[in-house]
Amino acid sequence: MTDFAPTVGVSSTHPKNMPADHAALPVWNAENWFYEDWPAGQKIRSLRRTISESDSHLFNTLVTDIHPYVQDQMFAESEGIFGKRLVAGAFVFSAGLGLVATNCVNAFSYGYDKLRFIKPVFLNDTIYTIRTNLDKRPRYKELGLIRASYEVFKNEGELVLYCEHLQTVKYQNPADFIGKTEK
Repeated sequence: MTDFAPTVGVSSTHPKNMPADHAALPVWNAENWFYEDWPAGQKIRSLRRTISESDSHLFNTLVTDIHPYVQDQMFAESEGIFGKRLVAGAFVFSAGLGLVATNCVNAFSYGYDKLRFIKPVFLNDTIYTIRTNLDKRPRYKELGLIRASYEVFKNEGELVLYCEHLQTVKYQNPADFIGKTEK
């Protein structure tokens, strides 16, 4: 197994709009990685999450997804090709990425590529996610570009979703990248 940097940063934000002793505490799940700290090849796995009917229904209500495959039990059982209700792909994407999301204060989402819904997810399936840091390259004067894959699995390891997340991440030492950036 390869040794990688810890997954939690060693410094934190220090907001001025709360008591000083509170602001001095490290923030849970608020990494402070810089571009230089992201190793290609590093993998992390999330905890698992079972998607309940109420989770699915709340998401569908929020985004106004009333497709019969996700909202109509009678349709899904009698006319649908799967014989039961699906979980909306947008929810699988959101929940799957949320399971491995970090709150890195130096990273900003740039977009997603290669999003594929490989297999259906049904109510009461349990999902988990594996994130793999694929590569990185200097991009802008202050920010590099990181590419990571997200593989969402259901139940005992069946791949249901794949995508690649692009993030811009602040350099710790921008001077080290002068003349190496694309823009």
